[in-house]
Amino acid sequence: MANILCIETSTAVCSVALALKGKLISSLREDTPNSHSLKLTGLIESLLEQANVTAEKLDAVAVSSGPGSYTGLRIGVSVSKGICYGAGIPLIALPSLEVLAANFLEKHPEIEEKALLCPMIDARRMEVYSALYNKALEEERPVAAEIIDENSFADIRSARPTYYFGDGAPKCSSVIANPSAFFIDGIVPLASAMVPLAKDRYKVGKFEDVAYFEPFYLKNFVATTPKNKFF
Repeated sequence: MANILCIETSTAVCSVALALKGKLISSLREDTPNSHSLKLTGLIESLLEQANVTAEKLDAVAVSSGPGSYTGLRIGVSVSKGICYGAGIPLIALPSLEVLAANFLEKHPEIEEKALLCPMIDARRMEVYSALYNKALEEERPVAAEIIDENSFADIRSARPTYYFGDGAPKCSSVIANPSAFFIDGIVPLASAMVPLAKDRYKVGKFEDVAYFEPFYLKNFVATTPKNKFF
């Protein structure tokens, strides 16, 4: 079984987790927004130190690959690639929405077998990054940037119970209103939920090219220019 460091930075929460011989040993998280660049390496150092593990003992690094926060993803991927280069180990990429769905299932394993999972990451205004998964975490609708309106997900609203969660879900609850829609609070993508996903990919050798891998942003980054207060 592999020793895998997991890194999740796609939203405001920054988290890391360590799996030794395929089992989750420990995890750490930082919930302060916009602190990934300051906190991530410290979290990793603390995590490895607590477990008495060095980077040389790792077999792989798994990182959330997007979509999500442009800056957060770049930081997570850059740090992950640096560790992989230094230790000569493979990189595993995990879609952020799949990680979010995996964390939901860990907390709510009791949901119906036919249920759909709709993880949502906020993409500003009334737009979200979303996908649809079944309970086996098989993708039933691919990742997309969706503008939420009264017609969103109309084709599934009464067909199957659907669970909406993630930091993009609250702003959708008043628009997607029907008896088959359930909005669940408090679910974020976490590194601890990446462990079984990373282990499965490690077993089949599904690795990324460390030199060329880039996050899946889905949308182009748009920088804003601060307004001049004096004109």
